[in-house]
Amino acid sequence: MVLPSVVDAHHHIWAPDTDPEGVGWVWLKKSGRRQFGDPAPIQRDYLLPEFLNEAAPDRVAGSVHVQVDNSLSDPVAETRFIQKISDSACFPIMIVGFVNLAAPELDDLLDRHMAYSNFRGIRQIIARQEDRPEISFAPRDYLRDLGWRAGFASLGARGLSFDLQLYPEQMQAAAEFLAGHPEVPVAIDHLGSPYDLSAAGAARWRRGMAALAALDHVHVKLSGYAMYFGTDMGQGARDLTAEIIDLFGANRTMFGSNFPVDKLHLLYRDAFELIADVAPDDLPQILGGTARRFYRF
Repeated sequence: MVLPSVVDAHHHIWAPDTDPEGVGWVWLKKSGRRQFGDPAPIQRDYLLPEFLNEAAPDRVAGSVHVQVDNSLSDPVAETRFIQKISDSACFPIMIVGFVNLAAPELDDLLDRHMAYSNFRGIRQIIARQEDRPEISFAPRDYLRDLGWRAGFASLGARGLSFDLQLYPEQMQAAAEFLAGHPEVPVAIDHLGSPYDLSAAGAARWRRGMAALAALDHVHVKLSGYAMYFGTDMGQGARDLTAEIIDLFGANRTMFGSNFPVDKLHLLYRDAFELIADVAPDDLPQILGGTARRFYRF
């Protein structure tokens, strides 16, 4: 299969073993299963050469590193780490960093992040269910937090984007909030987190994604397949992918490998082949064009 040049819109690079910049990754040093499986095989240094080798013989022309850990004492250290890797390798890695948008020191943290030329936006995972603490990432409902909402609004004036990771149950409320902030480009991470693939769960996901897709400034990532489908990239994954592309269009849809997390279950090419099967005519946009525009390569 001949594929166009790829811009991977969602992956991670980390170095918990050597930690040359003193980032101090927290979750990478904690044992125990996560929602996506046992992370032990990837709780080690995962650096640019290994990442680029994953896609061989396909060519990755650029990529987007998305923040790894919201427990870091100084989240700007991760941005500094990635910028140095990008600069030294002469390889374009755009950076989505972390801040708590409700933090009193928000402006200072954003100023420090923005001192690095490849910094493009923020991800603060808001995924939460009041009755499901075992799958909740956020400690409270940020969409109802006035301080968080004000912090989100400040992204627009700075020209920054927001990576949105949430559950389908939150999508209607998120769409209502985001409708008031068309100046902040938004990318939905990981297929919209379709954790419940029952008939009722799929209908809930579909309603929420339609509400978000109605907003022109909201985009979506075909990423994180292994989190919801494991090794099964069969008809279920294909049908869901086709629905996403139909809702958002190829010009608001982008590929992200979510490596090395998805590496626990999939080969790098698996998502390529699925997307190529579902939308062969849209590959130039989905595998690169959309990410280039959204993350301002």
